[in-house]
Amino acid sequence: MKSWMKKIIVSSALLLSFGAASLAPTTMAFAQDKAAPAVTAPAAAATPAEPAAAPVPNKGDTAWLLVSTALVIMMTVPALALFYGGLVRTKNMLSVLMQCLVVFSLIMVLWAIYGYSIAFTEGNAFFGGFDRVFLAGMTPDSVAATFSKGVVIPEIAYMVFQAAFAAITVCLIVGAFVERVKFSAVLLFAVLWFTFSYLPIAHMVWFWPGPDAFTDAAAAEKATATAGWLFQKGALDFAGGTVVHINAAIAGLVGAYVIGKRVGYGKEPFKPHNLTLTMVGASLLWVGWFGFNAGSALEANGSAALAFANTLMATAAAVLSWIFAEWILKGKPSMLGGASGAVAGLVAITPAAGYVGIMGSIIIGLIAGVLCLWGVTGLKKILKADDSLDVFGVHGVGGITGALLTGVFCSPSLGGTGIYDYVANAVAPEYDMIGQVMIQATAVGTTLVWSGVVAFISYKLVDMVVGLRVPEEEEREGLDITSHGETAYEM
Repeated sequence: MKSWMKKIIVSSALLLSFGAASLAPTTMAFAQDKAAPAVTAPAAAATPAEPAAAPVPNKGDTAWLLVSTALVIMMTVPALALFYGGLVRTKNMLSVLMQCLVVFSLIMVLWAIYGYSIAFTEGNAFFGGFDRVFLAGMTPDSVAATFSKGVVIPEIAYMVFQAAFAAITVCLIVGAFVERVKFSAVLLFAVLWFTFSYLPIAHMVWFWPGPDAFTDAAAAEKATATAGWLFQKGALDFAGGTVVHINAAIAGLVGAYVIGKRVGYGKEPFKPHNLTLTMVGASLLWVGWFGFNAGSALEANGSAALAFANTLMATAAAVLSWIFAEWILKGKPSMLGGASGAVAGLVAITPAAGYVGIMGSIIIGLIAGVLCLWGVTGLKKILKADDSLDVFGVHGVGGITGALLTGVFCSPSLGGTGIYDYVANAVAPEYDMIGQVMIQATAVGTTLVWSGVVAFISYKLVDMVVGLRVPEEEEREGLDITSHGETAYEM
């Protein structure tokens, strides 16, 4: 009877969460057809007085964004699921696949109901408004801005692109506490953290009113005042170093502390059961990441090409630096090290992808490979947390590294793009490297604190409602059988 009551409570909590966005403070301005800005993108273009003069989406840009969206979806199902699944023990393989699949599906639905609206419509500096709740007013003719004046994309395409980002971010957290958490707890936590951490961080970093609003200095000042808090400060995050990786990594680390270590951790071997699947997952992640980073340009242009090249080169450099460092330290280069190095490079180049030159991306990758190796070895020992699949060691350390180095290698003197001035319609003549690095550090610190606090409160609430951990006997038997009644492999 008790278990039925818990199931009823969980179901009710999930349903009530659909309206949770109403708790968020906002200074919403209701407009009948206001489109959202892009994640790296501006707000939707306003409807012009002359319908004939309305900008029309370019078919090439639209096609590229849709293909990129499909690639990002592939990054979660199957890529991340296989990468994580291969790293756990045989008895927990299906539980990881199930968590990735269902969390992905849950966030997709929540994104359409209220997530997109809170992240990408105008509200205040921390939360968006409710103009697009249930995607109200969005039609095939609705448009969203890009990074070029007078250029737009279909808002529906932008909405689903951002949905894929939100979904994989929440799924990343799962890796920190696999093999010991109740399935119901994973789902309830996903709802809470998505609502109160992912959405506001995405709004703070990525929301702005679009380039067309920057006609002169006065208009630019007014437009910037409506943007997210970290965007106003000038934080650069091309595709999600703060919003995705640091955001998820600190939530995972907090979870590892709150939930506690796995039974037998430090006393029994916890070897990956299938590194072949992990390699397949890492390879699919690398391919999908071209959509993640190059797609964030929102146009099929030179910026997308730069992000594509940087994603390729930084990742290759990180693979090499990780395995050679491992070779020196441990005597042998490992397949797990190579796959982990690839993910480290992908993470680190994400915030910098469209801002740094190709040589800069290689340096970022080389640095990230070594630092993330330290993150999963030395730093992990210092933190003394059972971060099962090294979410913080790779995504946290890699995300922080990439975010800070974006401020360095964005400099035109080092081959970067510099900061574009939409009033002058040119790259700003001066670049303050130290100042930009400090801005990047502010974004990193804000994300760590905000996400960490939200995650801690969310875990505690979930523990009060349904409990976080499965009983010890179920953990020893494995979550595949005890939580889902099936096994990954028939013996």
